[in-house]
Amino acid sequence: MNLRHPTLEDSLLLLVDVQGKLARLMHETEAMIRQQQILIEACRLLEVPIIWAEQLPDKLGPTVPELVEKLDGLSPLAKSSFGCCGDQRLMQAIRASGRRQVLLCGIEAHVCVWQTAAALKREGYAVHLVCDAVSSRSAFNREIALRRMDAAGVCLSNVEMVLFELMQTADHPRFREVTRLLK
Repeated sequence: MNLRHPTLEDSLLLLVDVQGKLARLMHETEAMIRQQQILIEACRLLEVPIIWAEQLPDKLGPTVPELVEKLDGLSPLAKSSFGCCGDQRLMQAIRASGRRQVLLCGIEAHVCVWQTAAALKREGYAVHLVCDAVSSRSAFNREIALRRMDAAGVCLSNVEMVLFELMQTADHPRFREVTRLLK
């Protein structure tokens, strides 16, 4: 079991493919998108870098507006590979960040998120799957993906856990702002 907490100095957030009509078909989609919004806002407050992927945006459409609004000033990286690591520009962005801990969220858990997590693990990254910010069209597919990622050594987490682990103490200068997002 990986007990190493994510740290502000070594973490990045990777948002995977929350796009168009497909995003609206996810199991418990509104709750998932809300958790992603909180995660994005908090990462921006905590100065955790964000990498944002879109799967064939010309076909699947852009990232949902609720998230684009929180990602102001950042640009998505388009990909055709299912996993983010299969795309050279995305892998370059991950490597260039210098960060070795990846906070992973997005869709679909059993395809693009799973393939990204598996490849990142092979590359030696610590992967923290933010489970309440991840989904698939069916609860069954999501559950199988979570089981598989857990078995592969991915650290299963949630938005609140990750944020408190990143801050480490109530003395963190952004503590009040971040906890306000959680209410």
